[in-house]
Amino acid sequence: MRTFIVEADGGSRGNPGPAGYGALVRDATTGELLAETAEYIGTATNNVAEYRGLIAGLRAASALDPRAAVRVRMDSKLVVEQMSGRWKIKHPDMRPLALEAQGVFPSGAVRYEWIPRERNKDADRLANEAMDAGRRGEKWRPRLREPARGPERPPAVGWGPSTGTPTTFLLLRHGETELTPRKIFSGSGGTDPDLSATGRAQADAVAAALDGVDAVVSSPLARCRQTAEPVAARLGLDVRYEEGFRETDFGTFEGLTFAEAGERYPDAMAAWLASPEAEPPGGGESFTAVARRVAVARDKTIARHPGKTILVVTHVTPVKTLLRLALDAPPLSMFRMELSPASLSEVAYYPDGNPSIRRVNETAHLR
Repeated sequence: MRTFIVEADGGSRGNPGPAGYGALVRDATTGELLAETAEYIGTATNNVAEYRGLIAGLRAASALDPRAAVRVRMDSKLVVEQMSGRWKIKHPDMRPLALEAQGVFPSGAVRYEWIPRERNKDADRLANEAMDAGRRGEKWRPRLREPARGPERPPAVGWGPSTGTPTTFLLLRHGETELTPRKIFSGSGGTDPDLSATGRAQADAVAAALDGVDAVVSSPLARCRQTAEPVAARLGLDVRYEEGFRETDFGTFEGLTFAEAGERYPDAMAAWLASPEAEPPGGGESFTAVARRVAVARDKTIARHPGKTILVVTHVTPVKTLLRLALDAPPLSMFRMELSPASLSEVAYYPDGNPSIRRVNETAHLR
């Protein structure tokens, strides 16, 4: 499942007056610009134009992948709050537009974020281009543009104004299994080993140390379940299992040490280490594929628990992926991260989309 970012805006020169909208779609993992759309809609209000921009952006995303998860970013507080269900839709002109927007993707697939106007400049530019074209009696057409760039980043945490209450992920790598000290590939396609005696002791140590957790989400694999359950029991919480947080399927590398895999499959190993698009032999997953499903699981978890602290019990690759996505670092940066069994890392996700990494590979609770 892919994740898209939709940026949308609309405007009216007169309110009501000559109006238009603009919207674009980006890949949430890479920031790549995937689609742009804009249209002059005649005489309308700002709010109607904003809703029309939202609908156009959602339709553009659906045309790319109707099964995708979508994060909508708009500077219209009205549209964001109404579509999030926090404000009632009182105006009769808005209700059918809101229903139309709700019907583009399945319920729960779209999450809404308000952003400041200065961070929605691309959609605003498209809306103004459409209005200018309409004034000339022309239809808006995409211009030749510079190569696609990533989304404009918000200011670093601590350097700008308050960005609201973050949703915090405590990322817990599962405890040891019998395979962990031997550094054997153990992913989604292997034997699904249980925790060893050492791993169970590590899980108990985490349970004794953690507090202030509002929810527990875990990979469904046995080693994560057995790590998550003692913590959840002590906190009086249930565990929610999320497929998107399972470990990579390492294909025919499963059950082999790194050295053994390199000896048996030297070309495949070299390709896999060199490119995030490469898949291990035997139907394994590329790092790009893992990043997509981990990003979807992240967004779903944030949407379910906004402003809360969530313990996410998962594996090496998903934890490293969440850290490198928070840093906007390239996929191969994961090879330069170290994560010990039962270690904790922490990422705070602010409402404006700005993540902040607070700790990595902490193991003090195990001493």
